[in-house]
Order: sequence, then C-alpha cells, then structure tokens
Amino acid sequence: MKNLFIAIFTLVTIGASFAQEDTLPKNWKLKARYGLNGTQSSFVNWNAGGRNNVSLLGAIDVSANYTKGNYKWGNDLGLSLGGIQYIGKGNASPIQKTDDKIDLTSSFGCKVKESWYVAFLGNFKTQFIDGYISPDDSIRTSKFMAPGYSTFAIGVDFKPTEHFSVYLSPVASKMTFVNDADLANSGAFGVEGASYDNLGNILTAGRRFRGEVGAYFKMMYNKEIVKNIKMRSKLELFSNYLNNPENIDVAAEIILNFKVNSWFSASLNLNLLYDDDIDVRDVNGGVGPRLQLKSVLGLGVSYTMRNFEGK
Repeated sequence: MKNLFIAIFTLVTIGASFAQEDTLPKNWKLKARYGLNGTQSSFVNWNAGGRNNVSLLGAIDVSANYTKGNYKWGNDLGLSLGGIQYIGKGNASPIQKTDDKIDLTSSFGCKVKESWYVAFLGNFKTQFIDGYISPDDSIRTSKFMAPGYSTFAIGVDFKPTEHFSVYLSPVASKMTFVNDADLANSGAFGVEGASYDNLGNILTAGRRFRGEVGAYFKMMYNKEIVKNIKMRSKLELFSNYLNNPENIDVAAEIILNFKVNSWFSASLNLNLLYDDDIDVRDVNGGVGPRLQLKSVLGLGVSYTMRNFEGK
C-alpha cells in the first residue's frame, strides 16, 4: 500500500505541473485523470441475506504525447488499486483485493505516409501488492513482479484519427518475470517449475524468467460514444512462434466512464484475459488454461487535468 501512496503523490505532483500550459513545449499534449470510487452495503434483518461491506477503488491514468514533424512519441501510464472490507459482528475479515494494476506503454514512431508510422513499442505490466485466492489464505498467488510482463516490438502503426489506432509487429518479444521462489518452483505464469527427487527435495529451482518471440497486435479505440459517456478500449494479441503459435494470448479491456458533473462520475471496467501458458484452477477443481474475466462497477469522484483544449 505504501508504494501506491508514493505513486499517487508523485503523479499528482506531475499532473499539476502538466496543467500549466507554459510548463513544457507546445509539442507536448499532457493529460492526467484521477478517480476514486466506492461502495457501502449494510443489512439489518434482511431475509435474503448479505454481508456488510465497504469497498474503495482508486485509479490514475496519465498520458504524455509528443509530436513534431514526422515523429511522434506516445506514453501512457495506468495505475489502479482497490479492495473490499467485510464489517460487522461475525462478518469482519481481512481486506480482499478487487483490482491491482501497473501498466506502462511507450511508443516512438516515424511517419512514412499519411496515418502510417514505423514504430517501436515497449510495454510493462505488474501489480502493487500480494494477491491471494481468498483473504484468509496464507499462500500467495501473486505479488509485485510475480508476475511482471514486458513486451518490446517493432512494426507498423496505423492511426487514421486521434481516437483509433492499430499496431502490428511481426517481430516482438514477450518476457515473463516471476520474482518469487515459491511461485517459480510451482511453475506459475508459464515459467519452468522446479524438479524434485523422490523425497520432495528440490533438485533444480524453478526459473524466474521466460522469454518468447512472436507476432504482436494491438488495437485501441477511445472516444465519447454518446454525450457524457466515454469509452476506452484496448485489445492485445500475441502469438509465440516457437511454441504452439496457434494458441494466441489475448488481453482485452473496456472502460466506460459515465460523467455526472465536473467531479462526480461512474465507471465500468471489463477485462478479459487468456494465456495458454497459465494454468488456472476453476470452481470444480480442474486445472489448465482458462478464460479469465473481471468486471468492476463504481461510483465516485474524478478529476482531469490537461494542458490542451479538448477531451
């Protein structure tokens, strides 16, 4: 949690300076959006049942885009962290994480013709805090840099409007980091697990790194679809040339922001993940690659700062 507070303070400070139009050259377009959503539920003699709870979700999205002549440099950082606390006599439990994301993308491109760029892209993803299947568990299922993902690619970027872009790379690398001995030994997140003797002693420790080479595709569409409803969407696909290239990794995200007024808003986040190298245990106890889905609906406050006119 301490890391999140440091990140928020740093980004708020940077965002405040971005709001000054004379802070940076006019070739830069800078934008920072801060949001805090929450819910509270309480039940008294409620026949249908329920547990008293409070939940909070904080999110920060920062973009810094530079354009000059035939060159463009785009940078996007998304941070979010949320949790739910069940309260009341007999209902108290540790805080359970509901969202946790660090997502940084940077791309540099050179225009070759109208709307077409040759571009280099880099992306980094991980999380802030430890994750557990349930808040009472003592065994971690994830932590900072376990997993961590990095993608580097060179390819073609097609951007006909400021709202829509498609990036395609025939040569891309995807790196998976599992900076935890127990998770690495178990072979979590697609790394090679540990080998054991007949007594269960470790002969060879699990690897903490996995590298892949393949093709990478990314599509983004961000626009106000109707008045006071903005949509931000992203689809990423990766095919590993060296291991089952037909099994494509998928990461999709749709965020809908519903504006109430200049401060209050509601948001709906939808996420879909599939990675053939990640084994997931389902509710029936089966283990294997699974489609992962997550949705988060919240109502709260949001504030946006920018150094340019527009949305």
